[in-house]
Amino acid sequence: MGLFKKALVFTDIHFGMKSNSALHNQDCEEFVEWAVEQGKLHGCETCIFMGDWHHHRASLSLQTMHHSLRALEKLSSGFDNTHFITGNHDLYYRDKRDIYSYEWAQHIPNVHIHNEWFEQDDVILVPWLVGDDYKRVKNASAKYMFGHFELPHFKMNAMVEMPDHGGLNTTQMSHFDKVFSGHFHMRQTQGNVTYMGNCFPHNYSDVNSDDRGMMILEWGGEPKYINWPEMPRYITIKISELLEDPEKYLKPKMYVRVTLDVKISYEEANFIRETFIDKYGLRELQLIPEQVDNAQQPTVEVQK
Repeated sequence: MGLFKKALVFTDIHFGMKSNSALHNQDCEEFVEWAVEQGKLHGCETCIFMGDWHHHRASLSLQTMHHSLRALEKLSSGFDNTHFITGNHDLYYRDKRDIYSYEWAQHIPNVHIHNEWFEQDDVILVPWLVGDDYKRVKNASAKYMFGHFELPHFKMNAMVEMPDHGGLNTTQMSHFDKVFSGHFHMRQTQGNVTYMGNCFPHNYSDVNSDDRGMMILEWGGEPKYINWPEMPRYITIKISELLEDPEKYLKPKMYVRVTLDVKISYEEANFIRETFIDKYGLRELQLIPEQVDNAQQPTVEVQK
């Protein structure tokens, strides 16, 4: 048997995002609580976190530290072993790993911080690569590799494909049965390499995509992905579609950008925004005028 029998894996939670938003930090802690429950439900004795626990490199607010510590303590009590890989957002310097934002977590029982390469029982854990680190990958082999990689030809967080700059690529990872990575927030697979997706949508870069959450990996088995049912969501939609069937699109904790593709008055627009936010428990509903020829724009009658 390898490093784990059954592992719960997640990545890119970003405590302290949105200017140390209290709401975001609460979302992060609630996600960890849910993940620990899922781990117990599925019999996971091990947890692996693949990087970007914190968002800001230069500073952490006390409020963010409060939620971060509470979440780490939940992982400590929920699993026999929790393995932490440092991501680029966890490092004070992007190009070296000498200072990272949760070094103090090594004092928490059952939490193992991997700020350097770690190899044990047919598993390799790889932190954010700096310098010539990437050259080690092609000479390494194991059943599983977990890391925080920036690989070409995958979709970055702005849904643009990562260009190939001549560094590390998937062809150099053929010595592994499976490779799992954090860093890019969209769930995507090419060959034996998978970006499993971040914990939950963080902003409109994660728009219209609910494939976020966690992964259950039993040694030698296929990964099972579980999306957080209570996740905040981001969508963009036209007002004509939304008015046709709001129940179909709107969910609690949702951030919504609505394009006004039909003519409605200012009063009607405000009524829609306030009513939908209250009725569906939305966090935000933005109404954005569509840049079209007004002469060709249809009209709609809003029925209160």
